[in-house]
Amino acid sequence: MIICPTCKHEEMLGALYCSECGATLSHAETSPTETLVVDNEKIPGSGALEGDAPNTTDSLPPKSQLVSIKILKTGQTLHLEDGGEFILGRVGGTQPILPDIDLTPYGGYEEGVSRLHAIIKITPGQISITDLGSANGTWVNGKKTTAHHPYPLKNGDILTLGKFQVISLIG
Repeated sequence: MIICPTCKHEEMLGALYCSECGATLSHAETSPTETLVVDNEKIPGSGALEGDAPNTTDSLPPKSQLVSIKILKTGQTLHLEDGGEFILGRVGGTQPILPDIDLTPYGGYEEGVSRLHAIIKITPGQISITDLGSANGTWVNGKKTTAHHPYPLKNGDILTLGKFQVISLIG
């Protein structure tokens, strides 16, 4: 555990920002090389039932809709192919599993993106994002998500991974 020097809140090893006060945790000068392995079955809420996800008709795209994410800091747009799963994260150390979308070149490490931070899933009936138990959390439109629980997305949603912001472009 890491103790925030500002508010003394305990954070997970590898966190770059305090989830309570937002202070930068200065312990991490280089990309961590150790990966924390977590047993998902022991995480409260990780066994969410299929019916637990909010059901909104706003997030139901036709099969042919283009899905992209736009990086707010740089204005760059990354296109996602229809009907797949895309892990958002960053490359660091000698990790055996790499993210599908590496946010390192866009400042992902500096903004608190975990190596395997979140997954965007595109199906004919829904587009969703699921936090993968990241150190610095995932927010949809300013609301923190629960790890390992899918949240439906619609066009224009602002996604925050740590402090890294993108906007969903569905259309």
